[in-house]
Formats: sequence, structure tokens, C-alpha cells
Amino acid sequence: MKRRDAYGYLAAWCAPGALLDALRRLRTAGYRRIDAYTPYPLDELDVLLPARADHVRGWALIGGLLGGLGMLALEYYSAAIDYPIRVGGRPYASWPAFLPPALEMMFLFAALGAVLAMLVGNRLPRLHHPVFDAACFGRASQDLFVLVVRGRDPHYDAERLAALLAPLQPAHAQELAR
Repeated sequence: MKRRDAYGYLAAWCAPGALLDALRRLRTAGYRRIDAYTPYPLDELDVLLPARADHVRGWALIGGLLGGLGMLALEYYSAAIDYPIRVGGRPYASWPAFLPPALEMMFLFAALGAVLAMLVGNRLPRLHHPVFDAACFGRASQDLFVLVVRGRDPHYDAERLAALLAPLQPAHAQELAR
């Protein structure tokens, strides 16, 4: 039964092998929105939990283009249209003089776009996360291997998950409220 107010289903084990077995079971059952929390890196997690799409590079490119082209447009408007002054016979729009500020703004806006995309992609700042309500989650950084199936998964059903993971004997299992 899918509850609308559930964040997901949490299960924890004391051994990394049980977590990996559970992850394999969940993937073959069709679950895709899964998070794993481990006290140390597990190489198999890279294969079993593929990385999500990374939009940071695209937003850095967009920010850089907007910053660079915006600065070039501002310099062209101010030097050639709004207040044209001919200095030493040079043209009004002297592009070699426009490049250093445009490059600086391009780098600044690219960095700003990358940082904002990283914050949005990581869903930060988030002052409270539903997994913090689980009593066992504090041990995820010490000696516990935790798996969370999020409620937004199309196959999410807490009772089905409990039945699927019960043969692996999790040390702790519970449904997380939002």
C-alpha cells in the first residue's frame, strides 16, 4: 500500500554483503529510487546505484556564456552607442579592450552557475532530512549499512518491501514519514 506522506522505507544491516544483496534484489524487482549510506565506500555501489544526471557543466556553460556575452554587450553599448569617444583614431568598438572584463565576467558567472546548480542538484540547503528520524541512522557513519527506497519510486509499497527484504534479516527496518 503506497502512502502519500511516506518519504520511503529504510532498512539497515551490520554487514556490507547483506546491503549489496538487498540492493540486487531491489534492482531486479524494478526499484530505481534507492539511496545507500555506508561507513566506508563500497566499489559495487557504483555499479548497482548508477549516478544521477549531472547538470553542473551545462549550467556553468550557460552562466559563462551569459556573463561573457552580457559584458561584451554592455561594453559595446556604453562605448559605441551611449557615449562614443574616439581615442587615438581607434574604432568605437575596440574588441581587444573589451576582452579582459568580458573574460572576468564569464569566469565569475560560470562559477556562480556551477555553484547554484550544485546546490539545487544536492537539494541544499536542507536543514532536516527524514532519514535523521530513524534511530539507527546515526550509526550509518560508524558500523551500519543503510538502504532507503524513496516513496517517489513508482513501485513503492512498504509492505512489499518488508516482505522482499525480510529474508535478508535487516537489523532495523521502518517506514519513514516526511
